[in-house]
Amino acid sequence: MTELLEKTCLSCGRRITCRKKWARDCPNVRYCGDACRRKKVSAGDAALEQSILDLLAGRAVGATVCPSEAARAIDPAGWRDRMEDARRAARRLVDRGLAEITQAGRVVDPSTARGPIRVRLARKG
Repeated sequence: MTELLEKTCLSCGRRITCRKKWARDCPNVRYCGDACRRKKVSAGDAALEQSILDLLAGRAVGATVCPSEAARAIDPAGWRDRMEDARRAARRLVDRGLAEITQAGRVVDPSTARGPIRVRLARKG
């Protein structure tokens, strides 16, 4: 039995486990589904990532931010509509090793976290 490859969706930042049906094409799988394939990562999504990093840079070491703060910074009037995009941006930052997602002060798996989350810079070492 071969081991299944795990990778991260480029759009939403969630973990993908390549299915048996993808076995031959697994290295080329980039998105977890059709919705992510259509959405991809836009300039607005990249701006949310940068907003999260900028907010964290202005905080004390170990301090956290809520994804809603980044959404408000990018779109003050329509920030609620950008919340899922902000959470996706946070998950992509985790995948790149730049951030950690926490709940109740503990680091959680970004692919399975449900409910309110906080984001902090990744701890080195």
